[in-house]
Amino acid sequence: MNRSFDDLVTEAAAAPVDGWDFSWLAGRATEQRPSWGYQRLLGERLAAAGAALDVQTGGGEVLAGAGAANFPRTLVATEGWAPNAARATRLLHPLGAVLVASPEDAPLPFADGAFDLVTSRHPARVDFPEIARVLAPGGTYFAQHVGGRTNVELSAFFLGPFPVPTDREHEVEAARARAAGLEVVECRNERLRLEFSDVGAVVWFLRRVIWTVPDFSVDRYRERLRELHELIGREGGFTSSMSRTLFEARKPAAS
Repeated sequence: MNRSFDDLVTEAAAAPVDGWDFSWLAGRATEQRPSWGYQRLLGERLAAAGAALDVQTGGGEVLAGAGAANFPRTLVATEGWAPNAARATRLLHPLGAVLVASPEDAPLPFADGAFDLVTSRHPARVDFPEIARVLAPGGTYFAQHVGGRTNVELSAFFLGPFPVPTDREHEVEAARARAAGLEVVECRNERLRLEFSDVGAVVWFLRRVIWTVPDFSVDRYRERLRELHELIGREGGFTSSMSRTLFEARKPAAS
């Protein structure tokens, strides 16, 4: 992409980042996908459910993409960020799903045992005790998590060496689920590639995926961004690695 640093950064800094739609990156970044096809599997799980909850639904794009024909009789989604909640409401309500605005760090605003299926794609926070509480006996939690060491290369480029948290490692999450009384059915992890072809794509990504560089702003990191722009010009791109976990757990049936 033969565009100036200032042009690329200014464009990316002004682009909208609400929802969970990454189409702005088309042609500017490529993401390797997990082998299992979460959205298709989600549709299958929803079709077999009677009452389902999608936690931290973002803009509702993934849930809607699972197919309204697969939606159960009762389908509720939660979202804590106001712009996403508004977007998800507009998308999901016409399809028959109810959106509840609920902060990520608050207890789920539902009765014990209210759902036979709880789902989530890329939850920022996984509260296994709350998930176990709202699941009916015999109910299932089915999700795709962002795994440990995701984008450590991109984070380290801006932050320098830092201690990598272990709380999102799939073995750690499986242990937390078991501690909450759930039976782990599947916990499969894959490491994948994410390649950026221009610095604007990185700016947009860091504005959207805010935990990668928590204090990111263009002004704060302008000189480091300029160095990245020059690196991409020399090497043709910047590669980072991601981690995704397919997670399924079941609440034991009542005895």
